[in-house]
Amino acid sequence: MAVLNPIIVIPARMHATRLPGKPLADIHGEPMIVHVWRRAMQAGIGPVVVACSEAEVFDAVQAHGGDAVMTDPDHPSGSDRVWEAVRKIDPGGDFDAIVNIQGDLPTLDPDVIRAVFAPLETPEVDIATLITEIRVEEERANPNVVKAVVSLAPGAGVGRALYFSRATVPANEGPHYHHIGLYAYTRAALARFVSLPMGVLERREKLEQLRALENGMRIDAALVDTVPLGVDTPADLERARTLLR
Repeated sequence: MAVLNPIIVIPARMHATRLPGKPLADIHGEPMIVHVWRRAMQAGIGPVVVACSEAEVFDAVQAHGGDAVMTDPDHPSGSDRVWEAVRKIDPGGDFDAIVNIQGDLPTLDPDVIRAVFAPLETPEVDIATLITEIRVEEERANPNVVKAVVSLAPGAGVGRALYFSRATVPANEGPHYHHIGLYAYTRAALARFVSLPMGVLERREKLEQLRALENGMRIDAALVDTVPLGVDTPADLERARTLLR
């Protein structure tokens, strides 16, 4: 079992299409990004930093006692933003594992953060992520619900991810798994991942994680009970406010 020294990085940018200014959306007197930062701190697995692309997010995090770092606003993905932040914060490479928590998960359970980190304790694993069993029939065919094909033995809590798709896979009887887009990486894996060109299947499915699989990287997925609430719309924001009341 590997002994890792992790850091949690939360990428945040203001230019969300459906909910502009999302990181600073007010939830009971505090910006949403602060709620996410606080829950990441409660996970207790390592220091937490917000990777910002705008000064107002940086200032809001610091005003509430958090750590933040400015990053290039033109990064193509959150993974690239996280990698820039890690290199700025830790140029010497002391942190050898990185947990990437999306900045729009204000109700995220700290136990879920610990769950996504746990598979990295297996030395052969490059990237860890999360899945939950699909129990609503309509979600099996919904292309917005990304399915994970995972070699998961009955009763097991972690399995190796073999593919991700917007299609209903695998075929025939048995469970289907909803992929949850939280990730933990070894430092070496994240460095390699962001250096790779977009993959053929990544482009076709519009799923970034396929780039790793196409290049022989190992992804393991931990099974959790529910999909965290991602705030993408005003209705989602209202739901988060209700849940945090």
